Amino acid sequence: MPTESPERTALSRAAEHAFAWLDGLDDRVVATTASVAELRARLTKPLAAHGLPATQVIDELVADTEGGILGSQSGRFFAWVIGGGAAAPMAADWLTTAWDQNAGIHACGPAASVVEEVASEWLKDIFDFPAETSVGFTTGTQMAHMTCLAAARHALLRNRNWDVERQGLAGAPAIRILANPDQHGSLDRAARFLGLGSDAIVPLPVDGDGRVTPDALSAALAVSQNPTIVALQAGDLNRAAFDPFETLAPLARAAGAWTHVDGAFGLWAKASPRHRDLVRGLELCDSWTTDAHKYLSVPYDSGLAFVRDADAHRAAMTLSTSYLPAGAARDQIDWNPEFSRRARGFAVYAALRELGRDGLAALVERTSRHAQAIVTGIGALPGAVLVANPRLNQGLVRFESSVPGASEADDDRYTDEVIAAVNASGEAFFGGVTFRGRRCMRVSVCNWRTSDDDVARAVAATKAALARETIDSVN
Repeated sequence: MPTESPERTALSRAAEHAFAWLDGLDDRVVATTASVAELRARLTKPLAAHGLPATQVIDELVADTEGGILGSQSGRFFAWVIGGGAAAPMAADWLTTAWDQNAGIHACGPAASVVEEVASEWLKDIFDFPAETSVGFTTGTQMAHMTCLAAARHALLRNRNWDVERQGLAGAPAIRILANPDQHGSLDRAARFLGLGSDAIVPLPVDGDGRVTPDALSAALAVSQNPTIVALQAGDLNRAAFDPFETLAPLARAAGAWTHVDGAFGLWAKASPRHRDLVRGLELCDSWTTDAHKYLSVPYDSGLAFVRDADAHRAAMTLSTSYLPAGAARDQIDWNPEFSRRARGFAVYAALRELGRDGLAALVERTSRHAQAIVTGIGALPGAVLVANPRLNQGLVRFESSVPGASEADDDRYTDEVIAAVNASGEAFFGGVTFRGRRCMRVSVCNWRTSDDDVARAVAATKAALARETIDSVN
């Protein structure tokens, strides 16, 4: 009988450990249980002169990281907008590792290139984007912002007869970014990385629902003739607020501004008949970002950049040298900042085929229903306050201390204590956030595994934590 190859033996052992992890998600605590000090003590080993068998390396890696792997794949993880890997995209991602294609140019992986072409067309159809829109497959929305804003920078300065890729920014007209003040920090980082600077971001007034108003945008556009990017939200990270694109995008276009949309998770509302009104007018904007590792249930990392002006997109990203062969297929280097890169299109392609249109719509609607149930269920508990009802999959609750004469600071501290108690129970995992100056529990639901039972367990765990924290505060 022939001896198994080292690759087969190691991958088989890794698969055993992976299945054990996935099979135990319902029963395992969601939070990590090992301290950083414990993890360092286990993982810090002398690097030996001679290597170890691959299976031993895998077995020891699993043992030494025990308790340090967050249960973000669990249906009871609600702290951040993290999706769980579904079957087909996870399997495709394993194949991507085994195939080990360099998806920088089509010549290094023709199938990877064509898969991105096909998946791009499917995505543009789902989001109802203009046919001419170009697509970049990035590590996440952070790099998708960089890609889109680089295209915007090119187009805006091109209109001022300035070639930013050749001349740089020194002496160029200053670009300003008018933004929803609740923008994600990744937008700020993109502005810094691109040399625009965080001071270029000008927060716009919003209404009580966190939406930029037409009057506010019109007034801001009239203040300066500088080249302008208008950065809008398709679902902010706290309550999933959506800016009114159908009103704001035409205002920006009339002023010669570029409209960019952060849709890290909210863009997927377009896939749901029940929720697509939230993104009415989305197609009128100029660039859009989203994450496939959120709603699409693709393993990390997988982001998407969409740009209406494909020429600006390509000009901002492309590289041409004598040793890179030209051809008829897509060269990925034309559309994203990376050169050597993972062929992440395979997992996106597999996810879309596994879900289909109906499955994707059902996923968005199911997770939104679960978010509503968690927020209203916890918000109805004694001592809890519903701060923001979910518009999609994000909501906020807060907890008030039972100590007589408790201040806002006491309630802030109590809110964090309740979150910590729920997380320590292992039944669910939530995050905290400061919203409008007050500490809140943030509820995020976008995992395809989340069930009605997970919702009930999360509410029950919060109820138990409130009871314990109330007793402790009284005593």
